[in-house]
Amino acid sequence: MSSSTHTAQRRPSLRRRLLLFLLVPMLVILTTDAVITYFVALTYANRVHDEDLADDARTLATMLQTRSLKGTISPQARFLLEFDPDGHNYFAIRSQQQGLIAGSRILPPVASSPQPGQAPRLYDTHLKHTALRAATIAIADPKHNHGILDITVAQTFQGRRQVARQILLLNISLQVALSSVLLLLVWLGVRFGLRVINPLTRRLSRREHDLSPIEDDDVPVELLPLTHTIDALFARLRDIMALHERFIADAAHQLRTPLAGLRLQVERAMHYADDPRAHKALEHIQQLTGRTARTSVQLLALTRAEARPMQMAPVDLRTLLPDLAGQRVPEAIEAEIDFGFETTHDVAWVNGDAIALQEALDNLIDNALRYTPRKGTVTLTLSAESDALCLQIDDSGPGVDADVLPRLGERFFRAPDNRRSGTGLGLAIVRHIVMKHQGTLCFERSLLGGLSVRICLPRLPVVPRAAEAGHERDGRRS
Repeated sequence: MSSSTHTAQRRPSLRRRLLLFLLVPMLVILTTDAVITYFVALTYANRVHDEDLADDARTLATMLQTRSLKGTISPQARFLLEFDPDGHNYFAIRSQQQGLIAGSRILPPVASSPQPGQAPRLYDTHLKHTALRAATIAIADPKHNHGILDITVAQTFQGRRQVARQILLLNISLQVALSSVLLLLVWLGVRFGLRVINPLTRRLSRREHDLSPIEDDDVPVELLPLTHTIDALFARLRDIMALHERFIADAAHQLRTPLAGLRLQVERAMHYADDPRAHKALEHIQQLTGRTARTSVQLLALTRAEARPMQMAPVDLRTLLPDLAGQRVPEAIEAEIDFGFETTHDVAWVNGDAIALQEALDNLIDNALRYTPRKGTVTLTLSAESDALCLQIDDSGPGVDADVLPRLGERFFRAPDNRRSGTGLGLAIVRHIVMKHQGTLCFERSLLGGLSVRICLPRLPVVPRAAEAGHERDGRRS
């Protein structure tokens, strides 16, 4: 298992913590409630059975006072006295002077006999290893000269415990049902309660270089300290990026002026240089100076592409591309390059930053014209797909090896066999701008023999009304 998997497993989860904080106490409360319920049910069962046991003793005493006792109890009466579906009952009739008269001999006598007329005495006793609950009542028997009779009725605790267990099971069933509903409500509450974070998450995920403060109108109060901390971080990042952009702009500006002066002085020196070696050295200096000036300009352009937020608006590529290509026609004619442009007749609107798109396309055209030899060909094609507009530029230059194609677009990267002057920043600028427009950029071998660069941008499904009205006004003016 990888270290990232271990990290993901150890990572704390707010949902898991909330569920644990809610479920564990609920389980403890449910267990405690079950124990308390059992003892309460057992106490209730003891009280009810004690009352029944005392009533049985009174009933037997009343029966003996109204009927004659000849020393035996009928089998039917014995069955009724000893029958218990949950255990076993015992009874004993003892004379305080003569001993056992009827009933079970193994039932221990009461330790302290009650007096006639008193309420039945309830107490715990044992029969061998069996615990019993007994009730004893005393009556006088002047008719048969038995003296005072102790009437004892006893029963095991099985019936009481059985009643307590039944009450507990009934209570647990209800508690489990209610707890299940409560757990479901807790789970749903945690799940749907955490969805309040989703709008904030979506807003932050849609941001790229937007470091403006977070709107806290729909942010929960508990998350305000976090959003305020993020806002403070954004503020520090804005300051750092502004300082970075300002440094690049100042450096580029400060470099352009001395480089322009240096080029001028080199041109003057070349005019007066008679030595061929000095003339060649000055030419080399001039090339290096031009490359340095171009690098400073493209560094500034790359910084703007990375730091400047895009000003998105509907852009018509059928209007933007011909104007941009037309500006490069004189350069192509001078280099004797066949520069062609093919467009689509479909609607070609995209949501983008016109300045940034123009900068990206200008870099692509410049790159194609720079690496295409004289008498070569450069073709700019605009095509429409179902949900995208694709711009492709092909040239008949030397091209790039297949193993180098994936690295195109990296900063300062140039093909190893590239002999032409360049900075390695033009395609990096194009890549950043395309990424900000949610588009795709791919490089491949061109059918013309050189490099083919293809950009696909998301297409607007309908023509914006304002742009459509603008085209109608332009048509009326013409």
